[in-house]
Amino acid sequence: MAWLQRLWQKDDARALSGLALLWLLFFWRLFTPIAEDQASLALGDFSGQFVAFAGYQFERLTQGEIPLWNPYNNGGLPFIADTQAAVMYPPRWLTIGLSALAGGWSYHALQLEMTAHVLLYSLLMYAFVRRLTLGEAHSCLGAFIAAALIGYGGYLTGYPPLQLAILEAAAWLPLMLLGILEGTRQRRLAYGYIVLAALGLSLSWLAGHPQTSFFMTYLAAAYLGWRCRQGRHGWRAFGGAFLLLAASTLCLTAVTLLPGVEYLLLTSRESLGFDAKGNGFPFRDILQMLFPGVLSQWSPLYLGIAALFFVAAALSFRPRASRFWLLVALVGLLHSLGANGALYTVSYNFIPGLRFFRGQERAAILVANSLAILAGIGVVAFANAANHAQKRRALRAWGGFSAGLIAITLALFAAWTGDSARWEALFEAAARSALFALAAAMLLRAWVPAPGKRELQLALAVLIAFELFTVTMDDPATYDSVPHSEQLSMSPPPLLEPLLQADGGAPFRVDGFRGLQDNFGSLYGIMDMRGISPLFLAGPQRLIYENYVDNPLAWELFAVKYVFSESSALSVPARAINSGSDRDGPLTLFQLENPRPFALLLGEAAVVTSDAWALELMRDPRFDERQAVVLLKAPTLELPAAPSAGEAEVLSFAPEEILLEIDSPANAILSLALPHYPGWQARLNGQDVELLRAYAGLSAVEIPAGKHHLLLSFSPLSYRLGALISLFAWLLLGAFALRKSRRS
Repeated sequence: MAWLQRLWQKDDARALSGLALLWLLFFWRLFTPIAEDQASLALGDFSGQFVAFAGYQFERLTQGEIPLWNPYNNGGLPFIADTQAAVMYPPRWLTIGLSALAGGWSYHALQLEMTAHVLLYSLLMYAFVRRLTLGEAHSCLGAFIAAALIGYGGYLTGYPPLQLAILEAAAWLPLMLLGILEGTRQRRLAYGYIVLAALGLSLSWLAGHPQTSFFMTYLAAAYLGWRCRQGRHGWRAFGGAFLLLAASTLCLTAVTLLPGVEYLLLTSRESLGFDAKGNGFPFRDILQMLFPGVLSQWSPLYLGIAALFFVAAALSFRPRASRFWLLVALVGLLHSLGANGALYTVSYNFIPGLRFFRGQERAAILVANSLAILAGIGVVAFANAANHAQKRRALRAWGGFSAGLIAITLALFAAWTGDSARWEALFEAAARSALFALAAAMLLRAWVPAPGKRELQLALAVLIAFELFTVTMDDPATYDSVPHSEQLSMSPPPLLEPLLQADGGAPFRVDGFRGLQDNFGSLYGIMDMRGISPLFLAGPQRLIYENYVDNPLAWELFAVKYVFSESSALSVPARAINSGSDRDGPLTLFQLENPRPFALLLGEAAVVTSDAWALELMRDPRFDERQAVVLLKAPTLELPAAPSAGEAEVLSFAPEEILLEIDSPANAILSLALPHYPGWQARLNGQDVELLRAYAGLSAVEIPAGKHHLLLSFSPLSYRLGALISLFAWLLLGAFALRKSRRS
């Protein structure tokens, strides 16, 4: 660890203090105690997905329970397996612990977690580029600029704060790279640092955005291969290091990885094809590297105009060291176009795992990080270059580039004065870029003769940060000028009161497409058959969205008792019990007059051979779901000719355990408004019984005549096995770290 002592100098202290200051300035409206100045992250996926799910985590974890199942959204889902829930992500546990000490879950708690990851990301990027250029003059300046670019460029300040899992998964990329860099620096591979890289990659996978971690995994393999080739370690050494990296990552993340893979194979996303997964940047979005904000509300490819000079300098003054990162940036850019470019057609068919993901524009993570690293390398390379003639040529080329931007700006100004509505935004972006290019050109001319002059280094860092802040700070697409305390109530709004005051007894669901909305069922403890989690079990989703809004079949099968609707009446008998409005307008809350109970005994079964056949049968208006249960296999019990008059009562209901008391005068099938999913187990009077697949996505149990107790419990083998593997791996990692620290 001697390199850490060499790395830490006064210049590092200044640089890290500067990064902390930038962080405070960028997010000052989230930190200020003055209510009139406060801002908060905009409502949307951040509030409806991440705050809601984290609120459910908070309730369960503070009660000492691991949330394996969530009954409050999507008709019920395996929470441990939903990757974006990040159930086992260590920083989330820290946020929950601190929130418990502060008095409870809040919108602001997750905002602070977001900002902490931005700071972490920038500090880790500083450490990586600093180590990459260690021993060279102006290394601190290059590392600082790279850290500022990744922290406050267009990629990290656009949609990742709202899509929190993307930000948190990406934040560990520099740690992964740092472990690989240090592990391959000497003639013999340092496998302890390969494990450090695996730790960074594992934390990324646990953060809950598999697509981002997927890109990082391939980047890790490529960077490890490149470093081994540069160090002439040989293919055997590379193979051993890669196996260690892969095995360590798999073991550390098995607790969520194994349930996640099991869940993914049963979701509706698995059935999507090339057309649904090929979306990416339109080719014109590349222009937003120069003119941000003119084509879309965010500009993930934007890195700042001044930074482009240093990217070019890295490629010109240190081509060998920059070649890898240029290739990564180009591959990432081409892939981010999705089906709009040719590369995705090839990679879709030949890269394992790619078929699982939509939104190929998220490959911008590769572009943004590669360009930030190149810019950091470029600062050091340009400042230390001895070829002054080459420097002058670079400055002349930049002057020509600046002149070109000025010419574009003047042309757009002429067009703007003729048609202000059409050209105003483009003229404004071009003018801003031209001014920053001109300012950079003037500052660079002063900096070249005296690259070690602190005043000029500070001016260069300030110029780059100022440009980024001008474009990305307080983006109205990301932030609302509303205090976090007013953005979202942690207590249920008055519209939901009738649901919370409903008579106790059997559990019921609501159709919260309106009124409840998003994943707020998880936040308020109301069982909603809807939800916005991107992973949805295929069977339940087909039933719930058979008719998108008015869906009596789903209301019947999922034991829905209350329906929010903008209509004045429903297609089934119901009475209005409350009215109000949500973000989409006025609505009415209806109570169904004859809702199906959560558990219902039926004496007749219709046997089909596929879910598709089951759906066709249930679409037939002559078929009555109250008279016959639809099964995928014939029951072993002989059912009576006449309907059963038995009763099934839910004695207790918890997310992972449901206890029922059943009294059936004859053999029957117990239909349950519970998704059919691996991991649910049924014990009838203490004996294991089979859970049957019913109604193309729900569960049922054969019940012999008589009185019985039925216990349903959720304890998937994938979780138990994964937890055992991960526990052992984390203990081993802790012991290894303790041993290394004692040696140091």
